[in-house]
Amino acid sequence: MAEIVQSHGMLLNDIKNTELFTGQGAFWWMGQHTFIIKTNGNIIYIDPWFAPWESRQTPTLLNYEEAMMADLALVTHGHGDHLCPDSLKAMVTASPKAKFISPRTETKRMLVEAEIPGERLESINAGEAVEIDGVKITAIKSKHEFFDEHPTLGFPFLGYVIETGGLTIYHSGDCIMYDGLISTLQQWEHFDVMFLPINGRDADRFLAGCLGNFTFQEAAELAGELQPGLVVPAHYDMFIGNQEDPDKFVRFLDAKFPGVKSWVGKAGKRVSFGKL
Repeated sequence: MAEIVQSHGMLLNDIKNTELFTGQGAFWWMGQHTFIIKTNGNIIYIDPWFAPWESRQTPTLLNYEEAMMADLALVTHGHGDHLCPDSLKAMVTASPKAKFISPRTETKRMLVEAEIPGERLESINAGEAVEIDGVKITAIKSKHEFFDEHPTLGFPFLGYVIETGGLTIYHSGDCIMYDGLISTLQQWEHFDVMFLPINGRDADRFLAGCLGNFTFQEAAELAGELQPGLVVPAHYDMFIGNQEDPDKFVRFLDAKFPGVKSWVGKAGKRVSFGKL
């Protein structure tokens, strides 16, 4: 029987009705690098991007006005499939209690283009942490081909370590390997889940203005070093010419680090992690 892809009302009901205890979490992958994460007491959107671009190969599973129930919305960087002003603007109303977090370099766009009220926005730089309603979020610098650090505003590409409800979660944002990434992440004893891009990079894409990410081998190596409870490859599905086969990631991970579990599946499916 074909797997049912949850979307719209079905997806929202699943998020609403999923019950979790301390140390338990669930996520719904929305395609590309967009995730909705639920823990005991919080619903977190990461890179909420629901724009119906014609170039999308994975369809939009929520409309703008359906970006509901969020307690937090995290934006990793300013590219349009990560910082989507229309999606964020709709979330202000659809999720009236949500607080928003973005790199400090994107403060103006968040306030002006996305129309985030200033009192609901936390701007952050790598190495800084904020705690909101029991959720601690630490920003980790990401290298999206380059660091591109601004002299006063800091790093424009961020990943986030999220600690809440007895869980530790890492979303790398768009990133390639760099010296110090593993040692920075080793400050945390254990990750329950890690979300990593695997679409890779090459000269043709770079010359066309398409900045690259981990190759599937690099993402598997990072997961192998850190031994998370679960690793989830992402950012491989969306745009023709910037895709990768996630089965290559799974095969490489299984061959080299057989103790590390991974998940690959369809967007919109509920996936449990933590203390199952």
